[in-house]
Amino acid sequence: MFYWFLKVFALGPLLKTVFRPWVEGLENVPREGPAILVSNHLSFSDSVWLPLVVPRRITFPAKIEYFIGTGIKGRLTALFFRGIGQVPIDRAGGRASQIALDAGLRILQRGDLFGIYPEGTRSPDGRLYKGKTGVARLALASGAPVLPVAMIGTDKMQPPGKALPKLMRPGVRIGKPLDFSRYEGMEDDRFVLRSVTDEIMYELMELSGQEYVDIYAQRSKEDSQAKRRSVESGDRPASGSGSGDTTTTDRPEEPGSAVRKAS
Repeated sequence: MFYWFLKVFALGPLLKTVFRPWVEGLENVPREGPAILVSNHLSFSDSVWLPLVVPRRITFPAKIEYFIGTGIKGRLTALFFRGIGQVPIDRAGGRASQIALDAGLRILQRGDLFGIYPEGTRSPDGRLYKGKTGVARLALASGAPVLPVAMIGTDKMQPPGKALPKLMRPGVRIGKPLDFSRYEGMEDDRFVLRSVTDEIMYELMELSGQEYVDIYAQRSKEDSQAKRRSVESGDRPASGSGSGDTTTTDRPEEPGSAVRKAS
């Protein structure tokens, strides 16, 4: 298959020789059976380094734009992502995102590894942003163990907008599996989903050492763009403009706090 050709014969040996990625906690990845690898998201190359250092195949969801491009570049990009078995996901949300989660569930039911970024998009500034609850729904529906994964230094290695990475060592730190079997059958309870997601984000914060921001990364990007357009047009942005203020740095809630609040 194209995935193994790239990993074992083509790109894999070259990338390992040139960049020498390091990995900690590889023993936490099960040798067989399903698991969800939940990672922070700092760079486009995150989806390269994690599969490279894990012996088993990992399937990630990829934004749908990679699959619908036009022209030669667009077709080659779509061919590449389809060839390595990535799952298209529409980040507009709603039913489209549920389709991608259903695809992830099928992958886990086959006994394979599924990787996902709960922030939904790359961090705009290297901090860890609020997680979306789709990862919790997937974990509870599948019953698969959740492995928190911290990508280290990939934002400095390949910042957003940079096509070529800098010559430096990226790191991958894999935490111990998280067990959410106590919430079995509760995947439709929004308070449980938020509690599970916050527990996962707390583990990612501890593993990565990132500062946590209690807003969604996409909202932060949109607010930053709006402020930039406002400045460029000569308008003065309003001070403390709503939930897009990225000075909010609360830690993720302790496990079970959302459930306690609901009771």
